[in-house]
Amino acid sequence: MDHDAMDVAEARYELVISVDARRSGEYDDVDKPRMRARIYRVLEAAFTHAKVARDAVHMEDRGDGVLLAVAGRIAVSRLLGLWLVEVHENLRDENRALRVPLGLRVGMHVGPVRHDDRGISGRAVDLACRLADSPVARRLLDAERADLVLVVSDALYEDVVSSGGKFIEPAHYALARLKIKEGEVNAWFHLPGRPAPVISAGDPPPAGDRPLAPDTPPATDPPPTADPPPASDAPSASDTPSASDTPSVADPDPRTPGAHYTVHGDMSQHSDNVYQQPVHIGRITEQRKG
Repeated sequence: MDHDAMDVAEARYELVISVDARRSGEYDDVDKPRMRARIYRVLEAAFTHAKVARDAVHMEDRGDGVLLAVAGRIAVSRLLGLWLVEVHENLRDENRALRVPLGLRVGMHVGPVRHDDRGISGRAVDLACRLADSPVARRLLDAERADLVLVVSDALYEDVVSSGGKFIEPAHYALARLKIKEGEVNAWFHLPGRPAPVISAGDPPPAGDRPLAPDTPPATDPPPTADPPPASDAPSASDTPSASDTPSVADPDPRTPGAHYTVHGDMSQHSDNVYQQPVHIGRITEQRKG
């Protein structure tokens, strides 16, 4: 087997980066070459400033974007950190002179990549492209009026982003569930320089994967407030425990573990949670005239 055939047969474990321009179809034949030139200036300057050698990067033109694969000898954290910061800053510089700013969607995933004379292929390549082209990424870029949105795979988030690092802030990523051709996947979305984006109701995070407050009981409607009993029907002092201005807490309902109800005012006697006299749960505020 010759060397070239061996290279095709053996996959290299690399970081795949898919870069797409926002609404590229709206550029006419005169503006599209300028748009493409801006993308390359932004990316290449970022590689230079992040000290990523040019021979470590495979760069493949996609018409309205660029497909990249970075050799495994380059730390992925450098691309997620310093390189991404440089891309964002370079893009902002480019957009200052533009009436319609250039927006970029960037998808990232690490996995086996095969190289041949025409480019790169593999499931890692497919996933990075799907992430960048996802409807959630498109909506976030427009809704937030952002210059750049980054989407990373769940594996990349768990392996690298979640540990943090220089210029990497895991708390600024938001989780969403995506439906792609190959099935459903988790993905993490990040808008550089901003807090974690809010994913719209149409793209909720996967239920049960990472609950924000696992010990918090589900919200319930507050108990209805009963009308105060008429003065003539009020229980006598002999039948009712002495009242106190300090609210007391009733025993929790055994059917609802951990639930407590705050009771203001008088409490009537009860047996097995069946009240023998009228009881007021909640607070009644008198309305004073004039």
